[in-house]
Parts: sequence; C-alpha cells; structure tokens
Amino acid sequence: MKEILQYLTTWKFWKELLIMTLGMTIAAAAVYYFMMPGKLVLGSISGLSIVIANVLGLAGVTVKVSWVVTTINAILLLLAWLLVGSEFGAKTVYTAMILGPLLDFWAWVCPYEKLIEPGLTSVMGDPLMDLIVFVLVVSISQTILFSINASTGGLDILAKIVNKYLHFDIGVSVTVAGAIICCTAFAINPFRMVVIGLVGTWLNGLALDYFMASVNRRKRICIVSDQNEQIRSYIVDTLSRGCTIYDVRGGYNGAPHTEIQSLLTTDEFSSVMNYIKNHDIKAFITAGNVSEVYGLWNNHRKNKKIEK
Repeated sequence: MKEILQYLTTWKFWKELLIMTLGMTIAAAAVYYFMMPGKLVLGSISGLSIVIANVLGLAGVTVKVSWVVTTINAILLLLAWLLVGSEFGAKTVYTAMILGPLLDFWAWVCPYEKLIEPGLTSVMGDPLMDLIVFVLVVSISQTILFSINASTGGLDILAKIVNKYLHFDIGVSVTVAGAIICCTAFAINPFRMVVIGLVGTWLNGLALDYFMASVNRRKRICIVSDQNEQIRSYIVDTLSRGCTIYDVRGGYNGAPHTEIQSLLTTDEFSSVMNYIKNHDIKAFITAGNVSEVYGLWNNHRKNKKIEK
C-alpha cells in the first residue's frame, strides 16, 4: 500500500494520467462526432453500444450510448478480473471507464446536432467521409495511448479473455470479435453501411500500424570512413548517442576499413549527414528505417546528461 501511495505522488503517474485522459478524450470525440450521428458501426465496443442503444430505442426504451458503453466495459472488466486476474492493470480500468463520461462531455461541449447541416444525416454528410475522418482521429488517439503501454480497453479486454481460455492469437481474437460486432449492425443499418463498417475496422488497423511505425521510427546508419574517430566523437559527444564499431574488409580489394553503426532519430540523422558534408568527410553511408527499438536506447540521452 505504501508503494502505491508513493507512486501516486510521482511525476510519471500524473504525466501518464494526463496522456491517457487526452488520448481517450480524442477517442471519445471520434466516436461521438463520426460514429454516433450516422450510426456508423465499426468493430469496437462503441460500435456494439450504438447497435444496442438503437435497438432498445426501436423497442421504446431510450438509453444513451454512453451508458451502454460504460455498462459493457464494466462487465468486461469484471469478467477480466475474475477470469484473467491481475494481468489487467489500472490503466485499462481507467481508460475503459472514462469513455462513456467523455461521450457525455462532448455532448455537453458541442452537441453533434449543431454540426449537421439541414438534409444531412451525419457531421460529414457522407458515410465514407465519416469513416475516413473517424479512422484517422481514433488511430491518433490509440497511438498516444499505446506510446505509454495503455489501450482503449473494450475489445482488448475481450480478446485477452478469449486468448487465455480458447488459446486464440490476440490479433485474431480482436479481428473476429470486431467482424461479429460489425455484423450486428444489420439490426439497424442497411447492407451498405455494414460493409462500410467492416472496411473501416480493417482500415483502422492499417492506420494504427502506420501511426505507430511513424512515432517509433528510427534511423540505422552505417558509415565506412577513414575518418571514423571524428564521426564517432560527433555521435557520442555531441549527440549523446551510442554507436558500434566494426572492423570490416572491402570485398573488392580486401583493404581493411572501420564501420560505425548507430540508431538515431530523424533529426539526429540529418545532423550527422550535415556534419559529414560540412567537414568534407569522405565516407560511404547507408541508412534504413527501424520501426521498434527496445532496451536502453530511449533513456541514453537522459542518462548521459545525468552523468555530466
């Protein structure tokens, strides 16, 4: 208990809380303004909630989508706690439970009815445009959350339960559950809208992969030069980045050389290239993109500054 209280007073806790709130606020805006007005149902808990709320409405029972979202997420969290155990942390609980209230928040700030032009049925006026904007906005919010190892909850919780007891891959579980939810839209939407929802679920995965790769992208640079010490000094001392040095031999004439490899951000890569050009350093350089970096790399600059 003491450790928990200490963690609640740390900057890391409050920073991640702010990031999670921001990410979920953006996600709620995407759902409220681009899914709910046109009854656009994608493979998510929000999509399922829209179907349930509208089906109940047809039966004469008025229920807000935000209430249905909160109820479903609460049930899933309870099932996760009973069936999966402690594998779901506080981040999942927080993000899952604030989505419903945030939908009401946007309804209070600016009801979508004010944004819909006369004669139209959605904010963008076209289901395809609603889909495109929704996918872009929600993918940005998911990228923000995934950057701190959090998620929007919902299907992630269900997928974890299915993965543990049916041993399906989590990605497959999310895809299958999403497709089933899209098909529930037949209860309130025509065939065309169901197909749009299925396509949107697929596009959301592609967009999320793209944004995640863009955020985490690094440059692996390989430099072969006789002035390797000068380049190494610039990378280590000026950029505060590490590098690896290899003894290599040319395949054409067998001459010995030294190769420097380093992982850099895009800005750092540009700095190295400008340094080599401005100092007229003769070098053979190759560079490629790296989408994921694990280990001490991300903390290297901070550690370097602390040591100084």
